[in-house]
Amino acid sequence: MLVLLPPSESKWAGPARGAPVRLGALSAPELTAAREHVLDALVEVSARPDAPAVLGAGAGLADVVRANTTLRTRPAAPAARVYTGVLFDALDLPSLRPAAARRVLVVSALWGLLRPRDRVPGYRLSMGTELPGVGPLAPFWRPHLQRALQPAGVVVDCRSAAYAAAWAPDAATAERTVAVRVLRDGRVVSHAAKHTRGLLARHLLTRPGRVPRTPGTLLDAACEAFVAKLLEPARLGGTWTLEVEAP
Repeated sequence: MLVLLPPSESKWAGPARGAPVRLGALSAPELTAAREHVLDALVEVSARPDAPAVLGAGAGLADVVRANTTLRTRPAAPAARVYTGVLFDALDLPSLRPAAARRVLVVSALWGLLRPRDRVPGYRLSMGTELPGVGPLAPFWRPHLQRALQPAGVVVDCRSAAYAAAWAPDAATAERTVAVRVLRDGRVVSHAAKHTRGLLARHLLTRPGRVPRTPGTLLDAACEAFVAKLLEPARLGGTWTLEVEAP
């Protein structure tokens, strides 16, 4: 089982001291050249006066955007601690056992893919951005992630739409990929979706018993803690959908 997550918009800036990011030491080292390209472009644009507007950040986040200029030198920390916010608070990545944490991948606009143990600084960059020198980020990352991400077993896809655009499973992987949709009273919700996805991911990663290996056994595991149902793919080569009622 692999749990695919989006990053959080809010991020911990990191410790005051420590070693900076080492791109070659991150998971999926085949992404190093692509990471270098995006990182160089982000550092350059973040020094511009119009950087907040270019990066889709409000004027109140000017200091956060300006901090992107120090991404190569600022101390790094485990991604499990850097990512904060509703989903990650509910999931509580730092408390997961190593075997469970290895089943988590974060799709990132800057790094492509990250494992919870990968050490990175906090940053400001969203997948929906058109980054000068790179272009729209989802199409940029798509071929790189297609080669780097070849998951085995069932995939629990908790990504938002912008990050889902950066990687789509091939036909063989789609048969065992399950996108999570959150409902309340039968209606799709966004406000509670992140919290519910975090709770679901934590349940699936910490529950006793066998790890789900198929969409059907994933549904069984989800139903231990949630009201849920599994929808078959709407088209040939499509993914399954797990509808979960927000608690």
